[in-house]
Amino acid sequence: MTPEPIPFLDLITPHRELEAELLRVVQQAFRTAGFIGGPVLEDFERAFAEFCSTRYCVGVSSGTDALRFAIMAAGIGTGDAIITVPNTFIATTEAITQAGALPEFVDIDERTYNIDLNKLREYLEFRSSWDTKTGRLISRRTGRRLAGIIPVHLYGQMADMDPILALAERFNLVVIEDACQAHGAQYLSKRQNRWFTAGSMGRAAAFSFYPGKNLGACGEAGAVTTNDEELARTLRMLRDHGQAKKYYHEIEGYNGRLDAIQAGILRIKLQYLAPWNESRRKCAQRYQEMLGAAEGIGLPYVRSSAKAVHHLYVVRVQNRDDLQRHLAAAGIGTGIHYPIPLHLQSAYRTLNYEKGDFPVTERTAAEILSLPMFPGLTPAQQRRVVEQVLEFLSLTPAQSASKGQSA
Repeated sequence: MTPEPIPFLDLITPHRELEAELLRVVQQAFRTAGFIGGPVLEDFERAFAEFCSTRYCVGVSSGTDALRFAIMAAGIGTGDAIITVPNTFIATTEAITQAGALPEFVDIDERTYNIDLNKLREYLEFRSSWDTKTGRLISRRTGRRLAGIIPVHLYGQMADMDPILALAERFNLVVIEDACQAHGAQYLSKRQNRWFTAGSMGRAAAFSFYPGKNLGACGEAGAVTTNDEELARTLRMLRDHGQAKKYYHEIEGYNGRLDAIQAGILRIKLQYLAPWNESRRKCAQRYQEMLGAAEGIGLPYVRSSAKAVHHLYVVRVQNRDDLQRHLAAAGIGTGIHYPIPLHLQSAYRTLNYEKGDFPVTERTAAEILSLPMFPGLTPAQQRRVVEQVLEFLSLTPAQSASKGQSA
């Protein structure tokens, strides 16, 4: 018999298991006509702020809006630049440019795929200079004022925040966390001698609740967390046409609200996020144990100061495309996050980056492959995945290429 396919991500099972609870949210909205704002949204915002150990959470319509509004609320805009990485989804940089700023890239760390701290320090110390008139740091590349850093907590592991925050303080930069893949991830701060949850360390943080996230809505949704009361107030206006109260517009804003049904769904799912994340950790540990002795494959690296939530389980192999085809032929779903670095995307030709500018990002982009990862992934399914990976690794280059072409 042909084995059942193993999906890259299973979004059907958890919704089947929670169907009765989730439908009650919809029924309540129908019975009360509470579709926008109101107590359901406020309840989720309180609960998610508590989960992230922050004072405020502002629900918005997507993770992209969350990051864009956070940038704008922090006072960053036209003429400014923000430092981030080229190995991330384009929403990170869309938020920057749509706020009026420009992204300035630095390369990533070879092991964690998060921002390379040495490259960040080098950029600030040697590729920028102080404007003596304004006392602000200026990018030598673009001539723009450097206003912030957006560390991306990629694949579910927080970036090394202590040195990032120290550099931000030294160079007067705002730090906004891109936590869209890191719901519940944690970081041990040596500076403060305690654990922090993703979303609680920067001036603000952006979260996406796209359905495939660790905490996913049944549609588009996002949120910003912050401990800054004034920033939270500005965020609430930005998401709702600049209104401080109905029909009184203090600023020009956007239509970026989180609807009540999605907020209610997220509130239900939030109760399950901690055990779901723990299941992901166990899945990651099983992969590590089964693949740890294999040659020719690089496994995820988690720092001792981090508790990752494994939004993705990303391995590295030289002939990635052949491995992906091999797994697909065996009925195993995979993904690539991300195949083309942002500095080489056609959308950013005007930034004038070239191939070779970020060698670590470019090298990893050609080698990374995301294996199946979701809370309900069973040990038996993982054994099948690993068996197929090991079978592929045992093939000679000519055999793997031949098999890939015939698949």
